[in-house]
Amino acid sequence: MSDEGSGSWSDRLLGGFRKTSDRLSENIAPVGNTRLDDATLDEIEDALIMSDLGPEAAGRVREALREQRFGAEITERQLREAVAEEIAAILRPVAKPLEVTAFPRPQVILVIGVNGSGKTTTIAKLAHLFMEDDYEVMLAAGDTFRAAAIGQLQTWADRVGVPLVRGPEGGDPASIVFDAVKRGTDEGTDALIVDTAGRLQNKRELMDELAKIRKVLGRLNPEAPHDVVLVLDATNGQNALSQIDVFKEVAGVTGLIMTKLDGTARGGVLVAAAQKYGLPIHAIGVGEQLDDLRPFDPDLVARVIAGVA
Repeated sequence: MSDEGSGSWSDRLLGGFRKTSDRLSENIAPVGNTRLDDATLDEIEDALIMSDLGPEAAGRVREALREQRFGAEITERQLREAVAEEIAAILRPVAKPLEVTAFPRPQVILVIGVNGSGKTTTIAKLAHLFMEDDYEVMLAAGDTFRAAAIGQLQTWADRVGVPLVRGPEGGDPASIVFDAVKRGTDEGTDALIVDTAGRLQNKRELMDELAKIRKVLGRLNPEAPHDVVLVLDATNGQNALSQIDVFKEVAGVTGLIMTKLDGTARGGVLVAAAQKYGLPIHAIGVGEQLDDLRPFDPDLVARVIAGVA
């Protein structure tokens, strides 16, 4: 990306995390400009938990402050800087862009997530991201239970300019995935992104469906799927974390993408997910435009959340 693109992305990050940053500021402002004793550390920890950073991350920040500054005066700015540093330390190990490395091609990426999480839009944005790096991309409409899902994916595929392999509503997702991998292999496609059903009401059914898809993939390419990416809606706050628990169990999640960070004060859940699960976070979304999904700079995001960017 050009510097100009990076700058506008930084601006969008600032805008996207503004509500989160404001909320954190509101919660920690009363605690700044004071001496760090146990009572103050308790207040800071509570403030961070209220900001959706989660108990594990909040506890980590508390311990870092205790070790570095216990008994000393701390200004609000110093407190924010310390919070930013700990958030960055949590995010750095998980900030891993999704890379197309599979050989033989295509790299098969199963995209999962509950309906309404922004899954279909994220698939289109991910395709756009790969195409910017000159990869050939194909989509597969594996969510056959909703005609709307197939139609929506077709609309996005046309808009992005990539082929879509689809079947009839209610068709067998595994056979669609089979056709897509076969076609992708024949055509030398680099990345095949597969939409899957977002039903969590019946975990067993979803598990069976994903197991069948895996079995079919294994016949064509024993390495596939190369990635199982869970799309999370940041506006769900802590509920997004329980989705990680369930999908890890049913689908073997290998990485996360977090969307809708621009519409919520709960962006701290990004930090909570990183601290609790340690799964790669491939990209974050801060808007509705095609280029509003990007890999993220953990240090910049940490400073934006803490209000020191």
